[in-house]
This record gives sequence, C-alpha cells and structure tokens, in this order.
Amino acid sequence: MSHLDLIGSKKRKRGERVFRFKSFGEPGYPVEFVGPFRENVKALLEFGHFESSSCRQMPSWSFLLELHRHPPVQILLFVVEEHVEASLNPHCKHCQYVGWGQHMICNKKYHFLLPSKETGATYLNCEANGAGPPNDKDSNLVESQGHLMHGVFHSNGFGHLLRVNGVEMGSDLAGHHILDFWDRLCIGLRARKVSLNDISEKRGMELRLLHGVAYGEAWFSRWGYRFGRGSYCVTQPMYQKAIEAVQGMPLCLLIPHLGTSNHEIPIIFSRYQALSDHSLINLGDLFNFMLELKARLPKENCSLDTYNPGILVETTCRWSPKRVEMATRVIIEALKRAEFRWVSRQEVRDAARAYIGDTGLLDFVLKSLGNHIVGNYLVRRSLNPVTKVLEYCLEDVSNVFPSTQEGFVVTNPKVKARYKINRVQLMKDMSSLYKCILKAQKPAGILSSIPVAARIILDSKYLIKEYCGELPLKVELGFQGKLNLYSTVLLRSNIEGGTDEALMPPYECVTLKNSATVDELKRQVQENFREMYWGLRSFVVESVLNLNARGTDLVFGLVEVGRKLVFEGRTNEDGIIMNNIRQIYECGPNSHAVDCACGAKDDDGERMVSCDICEVWQHTRCVGIPDNEEIPHIFLCNRCEQEILYHSNCQFLP
Repeated sequence: MSHLDLIGSKKRKRGERVFRFKSFGEPGYPVEFVGPFRENVKALLEFGHFESSSCRQMPSWSFLLELHRHPPVQILLFVVEEHVEASLNPHCKHCQYVGWGQHMICNKKYHFLLPSKETGATYLNCEANGAGPPNDKDSNLVESQGHLMHGVFHSNGFGHLLRVNGVEMGSDLAGHHILDFWDRLCIGLRARKVSLNDISEKRGMELRLLHGVAYGEAWFSRWGYRFGRGSYCVTQPMYQKAIEAVQGMPLCLLIPHLGTSNHEIPIIFSRYQALSDHSLINLGDLFNFMLELKARLPKENCSLDTYNPGILVETTCRWSPKRVEMATRVIIEALKRAEFRWVSRQEVRDAARAYIGDTGLLDFVLKSLGNHIVGNYLVRRSLNPVTKVLEYCLEDVSNVFPSTQEGFVVTNPKVKARYKINRVQLMKDMSSLYKCILKAQKPAGILSSIPVAARIILDSKYLIKEYCGELPLKVELGFQGKLNLYSTVLLRSNIEGGTDEALMPPYECVTLKNSATVDELKRQVQENFREMYWGLRSFVVESVLNLNARGTDLVFGLVEVGRKLVFEGRTNEDGIIMNNIRQIYECGPNSHAVDCACGAKDDDGERMVSCDICEVWQHTRCVGIPDNEEIPHIFLCNRCEQEILYHSNCQFLP
C-alpha cells in the first residue's frame, strides 16, 4: 500500500503538505467548509497540488495523505474536474438508475479517486514522461476500474459512490476505513444526496443479502445509506417484508427439513448453538450470531501447545511476537500462583512487573488475554459486580483437552466450540448455509418462499444517503450581516402549439448583502444557475413567482431569512429557443419506452431487451432469457407475437 516509491517517480513540489488520512475532511482540515457544495469544493482544491500533464485532458489536483507515520505509509487522493463539454455522454446513467433522471445536467463533475498502487504508478509515470495518448484508458484515472475508491459529485451536490475495493479486492485499506473517509468528505463538502449500487460480495456471498438477514439492513447502513430504489419495480415496503420473512424463518422447522438432504446443516447449527449464550430461534438469530462471532475471533487460530494466544490481530503491533509470548507466559505463571482464585487486574500486573518492565506491553497482553485458551488453561476475565474492578482467573481445561496424542473425545460442547471455531471454519459454515438456504437451486416445502424473498432483497441494491437534502445551509442570517435565501428556477420554452414548462432544479442558497435590491437578487440567481447547469448557460430571469415587489426594493425586510423563492425565466442557445427542453435533463430527450411485466416503467440499470416491432424494452429476466445466455438477435414481445399469430390465423378464415 506504500506509495512512497511511486510518488518519487515524478517531481513533486518540495515541502508539499502532507495531510492525515484519518482526519482529512473534518471541519477546518484542511479548510472550514461554510458554503454550499460548489463553493466548498473550490475551497478544498486550493490546498491541492495541481497536476499538469500532456496526457491529461481534464484538470486534476492531488492531495498527499498519510496513512501511518511509523512505518511511513502515504497515499494520493486525486480530484478530477470533468466539464460536460468534454464528456462523451453528458447524461449521467447513475442518476437515471437511481431515479434522479429529472435533475438538470450540471456543467461540472468532480471525481474523487484513491487509486491503487498500480493505477497511480501508471498515471504518475505518464505525467513524469509528459507523453502518452490522451485517450489511453491506462493513463485515464476516471476510466480505470482498479481504484480503491471512486466517487463523483455533480456541481449541485448530488453524487454517487461508484467503487470501493477493500481487503477482499487486494487492498491494504479495509473497506470500512475507505467508507469513513468518503463519509467525512461528503459531510465536509456539504453534499446533498449520495447514491451507491451495492454489489459488494464476500467469498461469493452478496453482502446485501447476508447483512439483510443478519441485521435487517445493508452493510452500508452503518454510514446512513438506506433503500433508495429497487430494480424490477421493487418498493421499500416489499423490501422490508422480504427482510422480515427471511429473518423470521424458524430454525426448528428449517433444520429438520434440511437435515434429510444435507446432514452438514444440523451439525453447523448445533455447533453455533453450543457456543451461543442464548437460544438461536430463527434464521436472523443464526446469521447475526455468526457475523458477530466472526468480528471477535482472532485472525489466526491459537493452538494448545503454545503460549501465544493469537492476540496479534493488528499487523502494526509495536511489540514482536516473541515479546508478547514472553509477557503472556509471565502473566499465566502469576495466575497459576493464585491457585485458580479470582485476582484483580492490578494484582496480576504488579506480579508480572517483577519480570516485565514494559507496562505498555503488560497492559496490551492483559487486555487481549480475556477468555482465550493458552496452553491447558482458559484465561477468564470478568468485572466484579461489587468492586467494579476487572478480575482474572485461570480455568484448567486439560481434562477436556488432553494431549492430542491421546486420541481424546471432547465432551464439553461449549469449550469444544470455543476451541474449534476459527475464521476459516466460520466462513466455510456460513457459505454452506448461504448456498443451501438463501440460494437454494431447487427449493421445496418450507424453503420455497425463501428464494423469492431473497431475490427481492438482492434487487434492492440502489441505496441513498441524504446529507443536506433540499437545503444545503442552515436557515439563518449569514456571516457579516449577509442574508441567506433559497432559490430555484422555473424554465419555460416555446414549442409548437404552446409553451413547455420544465421541472425545477433543487433549491440553491443565495447569499446577499443586507443592502441588496430585488434586481441584484435576480442577477445573483441568474449567475448561480448559469454557472451550475449546462442547460441554463444563457438563462435570463424574468420574474419572481412568489414575490410581489419592484426591482429597486430592498430584499432585506421584504423577504424573511431562509425563504424559498421561485424565479421564472427563459433560455436561448445562439438566439434559437430550444424546441426540446428535455435534452438538458439527465434522463435525456430520447429515453426509450420501458413497459415490463414486473411493472417497471423506467430504465433501472438491469439487462433489457427491445422488441423489434414495438421497440418497447423489457427485462431479459422477466421475458425468460437467462443471465448466462446472450440476447437473441431478433426478439418479439409477447403482445406483438400474439398479434402476429392472430392476424396469421385470420388469413385462413373463410
């Protein structure tokens, strides 16, 4: 993950500022974010290093972020500014899929990228050499698929998290660290709403299904992402009912039914029921317990013939394994001398200090030893309910776990589970349950309803988090006596046979001096919306719909702070009034007709096929074309096919 080597492959400014990865985006670091998104992102870029290269078509800035100081590990954050004029397709398919097709096309997009080591090295080498084809995808950061993180914002503050590649994809940054970083950026920049397409997997298991069953929500929900839009016309109530149906499936009915065809399932269930301190009643209880247990298990399993309890779960541990093992041995010997009675943490620590002088090492080992098997002993840790002091005690488990050479048979199921379960076994068990129950190929009986509900959960992959929503700033009097108002525009254009009234974009904050007039307000609104939206480059404000005032009237006193105003106007392109106003929206002017049997009326990003006669699009899954088969060259929908058969039969009638 270290980018020190690839950073040296290009000449960067001496003394370039290095930012802390874990703090970047917090208030005041590197800048105090006080305005709407478009102003905050400009303020942020002032602290970046401008990247100039002949192999770059779009302006970009970089920030050097420090992951660790000891050892020194750094990474680059790139911000690429994409202008709509330079884009091959000005319409955003992500907006269309998530249901934001009615949004106006913005003049700019901002791509926030954490490149992988390979991707970053390719780009920096291109820049250092000053050569390379401008359309080469290997040197184009925006087109690359190998980023650790790729998020994009429209200049109106609506955005999409397009890619997160954590440890499962070979990254040294865990997915939750990347999401923490992205969330800080969104909060700091005052993003409006952010969407993502949850297609994350872990060892072949879709996390939106796995976490949906275990926790009743997606993995991304810990950062506030919730159901946004379902594919195949799935709604939020359908999604919620599907979650409840799978979670509430009783294990007392499920396990006997599965046990007749798969003898491994009852064994898996009994293994985790033995380990659990409470009864596992339904499927949700089982998956929840397994995921919670996985989070607590050490990354490497401990063995009975070593004092190393497998507590070195952090690769950045400051102590060597040998020193940790020595401290563990000393603590175990001190507890042995207590003759299996409960002793306070301080008493154990003081006894061990006679041999280990590093108190930090002792504190680390004591914290990590709780409820671990070391040698033939289980180290128990508990909080005394009277004194409120942590206490330790050894439990001899040699009678349960005799020497492996003796061919023992374990009789205590709880101790057996504690010893036998490790991450590898747990993930294997979870995968077996996932395939046998949630993804059963030929479900029957009680299992027949689970795949239907699971399919609904899997079709609910577009998630949205609302950060600032409609109002990007607090409704209050601005700094230095300035006034904050919220405005949007109602765009009209002449078409044949009348006037077309367009949808209004989201409200934007307008900051004015207390002495500003209504005419100055109109000019400010006109300037803001021209700067932000591609279709409003020549927008002219004509009137304020919900304000009756003269142009010379003062805004302050006439309009209360935080009021929403609607400005009506028109736009000309090179003197020609637009005849098709829909082209300035993300959905585009020529959106193909969708009318699927599932009820979908819009493109939701799923694979579709068009009828060669009526040109209406439907999902391939809904018309019976498997995902692993190619779309046929000629396709007729059921309605057109029936009409052809009807007319063919009519020809033979007398």
